[in-house]
Amino acid sequence: MGSSVIRASWVSGRTKTRAMWFESNRTDRARTLGRVITHPDKVLFPDDGITKGELAAYYEAIAPVMLPHLHGRPVTMERYPAGIGRQGFWQKDVSKGFPEWLQRVKVPKKDGVVHHPIVTDTRSLLWITNQNTITQHVWISRVPDLNYPDVCVFDLDPSKDDPAAVRAAAIELRDLLDELTLPCWIKTTGSKGFHIVVPLDGKTHISHVARFANAVGTLFVSRAPDRLTQEFSKKDRRGRIYVDTGRNGYSATFAAAYTVRAKRGAPVSAPCTWEEIERGKVEPVTFTLSNMPARIKKVGDLWADMKRRGRSLKRPIQLLARLK
Repeated sequence: MGSSVIRASWVSGRTKTRAMWFESNRTDRARTLGRVITHPDKVLFPDDGITKGELAAYYEAIAPVMLPHLHGRPVTMERYPAGIGRQGFWQKDVSKGFPEWLQRVKVPKKDGVVHHPIVTDTRSLLWITNQNTITQHVWISRVPDLNYPDVCVFDLDPSKDDPAAVRAAAIELRDLLDELTLPCWIKTTGSKGFHIVVPLDGKTHISHVARFANAVGTLFVSRAPDRLTQEFSKKDRRGRIYVDTGRNGYSATFAAAYTVRAKRGAPVSAPCTWEEIERGKVEPVTFTLSNMPARIKKVGDLWADMKRRGRSLKRPIQLLARLK
């Protein structure tokens, strides 16, 4: 079956739980879209035996909750043609060799333009997956106006695997944002940390969002400089948690909600609740391609109402100036 073209909802019999969920979530529409998946038997996660067909089946099934978070955002594809055991690469531009129906956006750069793909539906999500894309990285803004973000992202990246420490830092950052009257949502990164996300009303220019995020990060680090840092260089972090606010610059990206990460176990960057964080129930790699079926069945999309909760940064900027 190595070179055949099959529907995305195909899964091997290797993992019964995954197979049952994908089978039960197939729709007539998904069946018509499944023709885009080639080489379904290709193993992308060698330590786990997870194939390209199973990855595509996951994205087909998760699409109803994932697509609202992808819609309109320029995508950078993290591709692994030979699986995660070999070197992969990141691809932004889709100006050549891509179907006409795939929506793209021209983004100016210093020496020209980049044609980023835009995921609009299950068909386009599966097409990107068929390029051996494991992770979709997305902008904080959406077309048509990429200069006005609808989220502000804080990435807590520990120097070492320390779930308890990074959970504590996430709660402290949430409390600081609460002082600034900003509600925030949280998701695992599928790596070592968490993403804390503030929904915005889309009326603040991206340059001001980036400056605000950096200033919040600076204040946050100043409250616990022995545990937190804004040092980009790993050697300068000295074991501290890196408070990365660089995800808020123009053309910067973060791992999309519900995307799979290119790591052993196929961890998923998945939304969770603050209660789960406070009770120590969730770690950065708790959710995986294998256990997300039960997770979605139990809690649905925890970020479903986030977009409707977007806040202005006018008052938070004023409050931040008083706290500094």
